[in-house]
Amino acid sequence: MKKRITLLGSTGSIGTQSLEVIRAQGYEVAGLAAGSNLELLQKQIAEFRPQTVALANEDACRALQNRLCGVPGAPRVLCGAQGIEEMARLPDAGTVLNAVVGIAGLGATLAALEAGHNVALANKESLVTGGQLVLDAARRHGARLLPVDSEHSAIFQCLQDAPSARRLEKILLTASGGPFFGLKREQLAGKTRADALKHPNWSMGNKITIDSATLMNKGLELIEAVWLFGLPPEKIQIVVQRQSIIHSMVQYADHSVIAQLGVPDMRIPIQYALTWPDRLPGPAPELDFTRLGPLTFDTADEETFRCLAACKKAIAKGGLAPCAANGANEEAVALFLRDEIDFLEIGRLVEAAVDSDRFGGGYTLKDVCECDRMARAFVRDHL
Repeated sequence: MKKRITLLGSTGSIGTQSLEVIRAQGYEVAGLAAGSNLELLQKQIAEFRPQTVALANEDACRALQNRLCGVPGAPRVLCGAQGIEEMARLPDAGTVLNAVVGIAGLGATLAALEAGHNVALANKESLVTGGQLVLDAARRHGARLLPVDSEHSAIFQCLQDAPSARRLEKILLTASGGPFFGLKREQLAGKTRADALKHPNWSMGNKITIDSATLMNKGLELIEAVWLFGLPPEKIQIVVQRQSIIHSMVQYADHSVIAQLGVPDMRIPIQYALTWPDRLPGPAPELDFTRLGPLTFDTADEETFRCLAACKKAIAKGGLAPCAANGANEEAVALFLRDEIDFLEIGRLVEAAVDSDRFGGGYTLKDVCECDRMARAFVRDHL
């Protein structure tokens, strides 16, 4: 019986690469969900023939319903965030690959886990904003989280020897450093949207590319690693690996270090999340060591890139502090992409949001949503 995949965020960068992997492996697609890209979603429906589709944008959803009305074999169409969550919990959903961008993916992650589905998680914000909720749901319903981020996939792969994993001492989380590596604050003043979107190694969506430029992405990944692998933040070291060939490393009690290497191609971690525990031939190219130049290592500059410092503060505070950092960042990045604030303002606003209140204790999904709303409002009020 073919493996069935429900793909959330199918029209984004991770989503389209996921469909390349699904096509190469011959998997069935149970459902597709997108934000508002109606034209691309319709092409995906024609090729992969899912039973259910969903669109977050209500207008685009109604337009799709009209287009598919009366078409033989057309999928059921669900609308809005609730529709995406409904699709994630359907009994025939199979493995749910969540590639939704931002906190919008949290509800779908919880819905899939509560239905007992394994979740291939490309939506790091699910763990950043609601880590305890996500882990509790997975534990209660016997579901598994399979990391898709290249760094967390690398760590996951390095930990597959279960007896050794119990002797894990430290995680070395690698970072490309983004387009502005080596620059100081005065050199970052005036950097534009176009400058920040020129990532040296990866082809990604606009939001995550800006997060890479501010090192916010690495801060979010540190928080995600705390939840996924059960280590305190002080046991997670960020190492700049400019070539993005070493995707992350683990250090064991005997100080032996194991690394996962590969070309900078997201199809490798996507495929491993879908085929785990098997390794199968796939569409990503081979790493040719005979053509590989020097591999370099450096430290991340938290004094210049304040988003990373803010995320470390947030996970140390605990509770809803990481949620506040994420919400402030999403709002600030949106403003930067509209040319309404300067590049350095992103870090200032995120750090100010984390410093603005006291966080701690348990929380519910409602609390997460309210914290996110307040963090976004904080940013708008402190421009």
